[in-house]
Amino acid sequence: MRLFGRRRFGALAFAVLVLAWASSFSVVKVGLGYAPPVLFAGGRTLLSGIIMTAVALAWGGSLDFRRDWRIFAFLGAFNVVLFIGAQTFAIMYLPSGTAAVLIYLQPILVGVFAWAVLGESLTPMKVLGLLLGFAGIVAVSSSGLLGAAEEITPVGVACGVASALFWALGTVGFKKYEARISTLWAVAVPFLAGGAVLTALGLLLESPAEISWTVPLFSSVLYSAFVGTGLAWLLFFGLVRAGEASRVASYIFVVPLAAVAIGAVFLDETLGPPLLVGAALVVSGIYLVNRTPRGAKEPPE
Repeated sequence: MRLFGRRRFGALAFAVLVLAWASSFSVVKVGLGYAPPVLFAGGRTLLSGIIMTAVALAWGGSLDFRRDWRIFAFLGAFNVVLFIGAQTFAIMYLPSGTAAVLIYLQPILVGVFAWAVLGESLTPMKVLGLLLGFAGIVAVSSSGLLGAAEEITPVGVACGVASALFWALGTVGFKKYEARISTLWAVAVPFLAGGAVLTALGLLLESPAEISWTVPLFSSVLYSAFVGTGLAWLLFFGLVRAGEASRVASYIFVVPLAAVAIGAVFLDETLGPPLLVGAALVVSGIYLVNRTPRGAKEPPE
């Protein structure tokens, strides 16, 4: 995990993280055509939890569950059950552009919570950078916002904002307690338990008879479990452990941009001028959030 603190490895980890989460949007979209949403979300998170538990048993070190169960319960509740659950319903009840705007309030909320809880700096430049990044998400999602007012429901808006809030709290909570738990176990235990809860909830709300057991479904579940969930969250937590939570969260603004580009390439979705405007705003925002003030020391290579 010390590798995450090195600039070159950190840049590579960010690139892989963005590609993993961005590609998962298209992969999950395909999978949802063959399974109901809550069962699909539960299945992929549970499978990811099983995989990461095996990895943690091999390389995660010792686990003091009796001492740290409250931390695992917190991470499982906020990063898995509440976040993924609210995100699923936001996508169900809102146009995709509107859902993206609301869910990607997360970096701004992380900046505020990290300042209040962790004592991280919240300079005017960092605030401006977070707002520019969010403006970029709005620009990219503009096609989903225009003319969609009749499709926007109060339940969908509430779920979208809630998902951003839960994700932000889970991120700051991990940063606060990072010294007590292994990063591998911080992914494995919450996703194993949270996946079981989501799967049980899906069995109560939906019918397994609605699932079409096809190759695209299996491929979607496997990819989203291995890459979009297990690998991505391991990289995300490793990067949060190595740096400021607010700085790491600012890079999450890139995910919707990459997702739109991937969707255009593989799913023939429209790629227009809003992406270019959004990309410029996001890059500007990330620069402002992560710029090193004059007189401050640069991180080691």
